[in-house]
Amino acid sequence: MATKWNVVVAAGLGVDAYVHWHLAPGFDGVKGTASPQISQGELFRLETALALIAMVLVLVTRRRLAAMVAFLIAAGGLGAVLLFAYVDVGGWGPLPNMYDPFWYPEKTISAVAEAVAALAALWLLVMPPVAPPLTAEASGTRSGGQSSS
Repeated sequence: MATKWNVVVAAGLGVDAYVHWHLAPGFDGVKGTASPQISQGELFRLETALALIAMVLVLVTRRRLAAMVAFLIAAGGLGAVLLFAYVDVGGWGPLPNMYDPFWYPEKTISAVAEAVAALAALWLLVMPPVAPPLTAEASGTRSGGQSSS
């Protein structure tokens, strides 16, 4: 069963995936110079797939590994959008030059969603896991409150 923090992480990753999927076709023309050429649209689709995988992991399991994967995907996406918004890194081999200093609504929404998902996933990583409440049978007590030993 997912906690509210798992749902927050999943929602952020879901928004991230949707925005990248929606923007990908418009960035198919931005390609690297070396062969094989990788387009920015293909990288956006990769981000979509990774965000969806992390989202499902966070929803179906309460393991720290899922939170770590979600944190890495969300923080990596946020780091990339901030880097390429403020630094002209240039293209590198098959990777395109993704410098884009303009902040349009989809980019802003994606960055906020990635930040929320990353922070919530980090919260899941640093907080101790919540144990499910003990039932009378699991605790070894009878209805009279006495131990079964």
